[in-house]
Amino acid sequence: MIQFGLRLHDAEKLPIEQVLPLVRQKGFSCVHLALSKSLKEVPNTPSALTPGYAAYLRRLFAKNELDIAVLGNYLKEKYYAHIRFASLLGCGMVGTETGAPNAEYKFCPECRSDAALATFITNFKPVVRCAEQYGVTIAIEPVVRHIVYDARRARTVLDEIGSPNLQILLDPVNLLNMIHFKDFLLQDADGQLAATGAGQGGMGDYRTILRFAKEQKPYVFATLENTTPENAVQCLQYLQKQYDEC
Repeated sequence: MIQFGLRLHDAEKLPIEQVLPLVRQKGFSCVHLALSKSLKEVPNTPSALTPGYAAYLRRLFAKNELDIAVLGNYLKEKYYAHIRFASLLGCGMVGTETGAPNAEYKFCPECRSDAALATFITNFKPVVRCAEQYGVTIAIEPVVRHIVYDARRARTVLDEIGSPNLQILLDPVNLLNMIHFKDFLLQDADGQLAATGAGQGGMGDYRTILRFAKEQKPYVFATLENTTPENAVQCLQYLQKQYDEC
């Protein structure tokens, strides 16, 4: 059995108390929660992530029979607070990306350098140790324009840090414990790609990874990305059909 989820910031732009029932009604069983994107009306600074806030969210998600599959965080200064908050929420993991060696978080030639990878590993080790102390899994997502841009670099990070609390988020379009599903469109004559919901573009067949999940990852969280409120159910049904056929 696979547990399909939705990025909460891809759902309707409503208060969380109103949007969670809609997400559940559409057939999703979990969500990817990025506090700064889904709860903009509430402070999300490290000092705002209190036990009371976590308890409120935990009750709210339980009431709507939804799990928090991943707590997303992409800012280094918020790593530790999000790890602590994840432990209070009881969510699946804290998910992050490896970014670029510049303040703009943009691709540059140095992204591909061994020096950038070594610096990332050095800086990320204490973050993973913190995750271990809180009993939280932290996962990095390889992205072609980031420091960890392929499977070999991801393997290096896993081996160098050497922790069971460090895992991988796999996004098939961007290049398994948690799986992201989306699709792609050819945007122009130069071959530039634009992300879209699963089944809405040119990828088509997800059976290989779905079969892997079915055979080796029981009840794995698998979140859909780049859906819209209008096509989320269609994307879910598209993947569910392929999963059932595996």
